[in-house]
Amino acid sequence: MAFRLLLLLIFPLGLAVPAWGAEVAGVKIDDKARVADTELSLAGAGLRKRVFFQVYAIGLYVRDPKADPISQPGPKRVHIHMLRDVGAEQFIDALAEGIKENHSEAQAKALEPRVKELGATMAAIKEAKKGMTIALDWNGSVTQLVVDGKAAGRPIEGEDFYRALLRIWLGDKPVQEDLKKALLGA
Repeated sequence: MAFRLLLLLIFPLGLAVPAWGAEVAGVKIDDKARVADTELSLAGAGLRKRVFFQVYAIGLYVRDPKADPISQPGPKRVHIHMLRDVGAEQFIDALAEGIKENHSEAQAKALEPRVKELGATMAAIKEAKKGMTIALDWNGSVTQLVVDGKAAGRPIEGEDFYRALLRIWLGDKPVQEDLKKALLGA
């Protein structure tokens, strides 16, 4: 009884308390996200490092965190919180390189027009600035780039493209092995 009273005093009127699933490099990563009217759960979160620089904190959201995130159907989100400024060209070059590392030459060539389309949207933004959030959302039919909560550029067709993006972090040759493990909740 006393515990319930204490809870009522601390959280009067049942006010919602924000829920964080993880904290990475001082960035609070929400435990839930919503894409295409589907509630997603945080599968894992981690830190992308380059040499000794902290580049971004990243969270992976899926419907079933225990299932393979690449092959499971339905909406998904990769949510990136920039920890330093990165030029648009450098950002998209890193994405393109991650795709090439995890696909055959023919597969990478087939994905190239859509990588360029994503690159054009990033080029219009000019720079991924420290503090900026970038989400790569799969709504079940298209990939949408979302910058600071607002859709940027045109949606990009093809589930194969979204799976290619996921393989940057989760493929056989991930951009960073310990980051792959963190995103998979391992």
